[in-house]
Amino acid sequence: MHLTSDNKFKKLVVIGDRVLIRPSQPNERTESGLYLPPGVQEKEKVQQGYVIKTGPGYAIPMPVDDEPWKQNQDDQVKYVPLQAREGDIAIFLLSGATEVLYEGEKYFIVPQSAILMLEREEEI
Repeated sequence: MHLTSDNKFKKLVVIGDRVLIRPSQPNERTESGLYLPPGVQEKEKVQQGYVIKTGPGYAIPMPVDDEPWKQNQDDQVKYVPLQAREGDIAIFLLSGATEVLYEGEKYFIVPQSAILMLEREEEI
């Protein structure tokens, strides 16, 4: 489920180091066989789902310029990008996630630090 120009996620802006994840069904298994048994999900408070959208990453602090003669032409905020990408399958800690309902469906907003593992279709 990737972001396209005509789908409902184009209006959403994910902030900073956060990731929007659609939870998978408890018995849903990926093509490679990755899935979390229900016992693990209940005991460990771990969930898996699909990365729908990601924020820009961690903001890099701007250096303080005390020299007024310098013209800073690059006032754009710069970011260290996230590891998570749209389409990845993420296993994450529920304790760090915020559950939200969007257009009748349940999603999680998760900081990258709460993501334990990613599965990506392409080879690393």
